[in-house]
Amino acid sequence: MQPHPSLLLALGVWGLGAALYVIGFFHRVAPAVLTNELMTEFSLGAAALGNLSALYFYTYVGMQVPTGVLVDHYGARRVLTIGAAVAAAGTLLFALSSSYALVGLGRLVLGAGVGVAFVAMLKLANHWVHPARFATVSGLALACGVVGGVSAGLPLRMAVDAIGWRQVMLFIALATALLALAIGMLVRDDPQQRGLRSHAPDGAHQLPTHSMLGGIGAVLGYRNIWLGFLACGAITGPVLAFGGLWGVPYLVQQYGLRTAEAALMTSALLVAWAVGGPLAGLWSDRIRQRKLPIVLGGAIASLLWAVVIFVPALPLPLLCGVLLAIGLASGVVVVGFAFAKESAPAMLAGTAGGIANMGNMFGGLVMQPVIGLLLDHAWQGAIQDGVRRYDSTAWQTGFSLMLVWIVLGSLLMCAARETHCRPLVD
Repeated sequence: MQPHPSLLLALGVWGLGAALYVIGFFHRVAPAVLTNELMTEFSLGAAALGNLSALYFYTYVGMQVPTGVLVDHYGARRVLTIGAAVAAAGTLLFALSSSYALVGLGRLVLGAGVGVAFVAMLKLANHWVHPARFATVSGLALACGVVGGVSAGLPLRMAVDAIGWRQVMLFIALATALLALAIGMLVRDDPQQRGLRSHAPDGAHQLPTHSMLGGIGAVLGYRNIWLGFLACGAITGPVLAFGGLWGVPYLVQQYGLRTAEAALMTSALLVAWAVGGPLAGLWSDRIRQRKLPIVLGGAIASLLWAVVIFVPALPLPLLCGVLLAIGLASGVVVVGFAFAKESAPAMLAGTAGGIANMGNMFGGLVMQPVIGLLLDHAWQGAIQDGVRRYDSTAWQTGFSLMLVWIVLGSLLMCAARETHCRPLVD
C-alpha cells in the first residue's frame, strides 16, 4: 500500500499556499500603520480611510464562496497560482497610484487575489493532512497569517520610515509574483499526484454532482453553516477592526503613544490571536467538540472588549494584557473551519470552507467603515497635523458596535448542533 506523505512534505506543499495568506494578512493590516501617510497624501477623513481599507474586504469576502467552488472543481494549485498573480498586480497598482480612485482599485484587485489563499489552504489540508489534525492545522494557518499581520506593524513602520511606503509595496509586489511561479511549479492538489496515499475521505475525490451554484445552495441548506458564519464573523470582526485599522489611531490619540508603539501593541494582539488559534484547534480536537470552544471564546472576548472600550485610561501594562487575552480567546474562530467541514458533504468541503471564511471577513468588512462613520459623526472638529482627532466619547461610540456584534454572535452559536469532530452528513 502506498504510504501517506511525510509531515514535512505535507507542510511544504501546504506552506506555499500559506505564504500567500501571509502576504494577504500583511495587506489587511497595513493601513493601520499607513494611517497618517494615506490620510495626508489623499486628504482622507476617518470614513474615507475606513472605506479605503475595507475595499480589500469587499473583494476578499466576495471571493470566498467562488474560491470554495473553484477548488472543489479545479483544485487548489490552479486557484492559488492565479490568485497570487492577481495579488501581485493589485499591489503594484496600489504602490504606483496617484489618486484615491486608483489606490482604492489597487486594494480591490489585491483583495480578490489574496482572497483565494485561506480556502485553498484548507482544501490542501483536507488532502495532505490527517483529519484528526485538521483543526490544529487550521490554527497554524491563522498563525501563519498573523506573521504577515505582525510584519505590517513595527517592521512596516520602520521600512516606511526608511524608504517610503510606495517602495515597500513595490517590493511586496515582486515577492508575490515570485510566489505565484513557485506555487505553479511545486504545489499538487493531492498526494496521489506524487505517488502517495491521500488523507482525504473517499467522497472528497469525487467531483461535486451539483452545479457550481447548486453546490453553494446545498451547503447553505445546513443550519450549522449559517450559525458558524455569524458567530465566527462576530468574533473575528473586532480583531480585524481594531488590529487592522482603528487600534493604532485610538492608542495614539487616547493613550498618547507614538505610532510605532501603538503598532507594536496591535501587533501583540495579532500575535496572541496567532497563538490562540492552534491552541483552540488542539483543544477542540482533543475534547472532540466544536461548539463549546467557539461559544466560550466569544463570551470571554466580549467581556474583555468591554473593559477596553468602557474603562478609560487603563495602565498600559494592564491594557496590553487585556489585548493579549482578547487575542488568545478570539483564536477559537479557527475551530469554525473544522465545524463547517464536518457540517457539509465531503465533496463540498471547499465550498463550506469558503462560506466559513466569508463569515470571518464579513465582520471586518462591515466594522471598519461603519466605525469610521460613527467616529466622523461624533467628531468635534479637532485636527492635528492634518489628521482628525476624536475624543473618548467618539471612540466608545464607534467601538460599541464591536461589542454588540460579538455578544449576538456568541448567543447564536448556542443554537448550533455539535459535530463531535465527525461528519454530520455523508
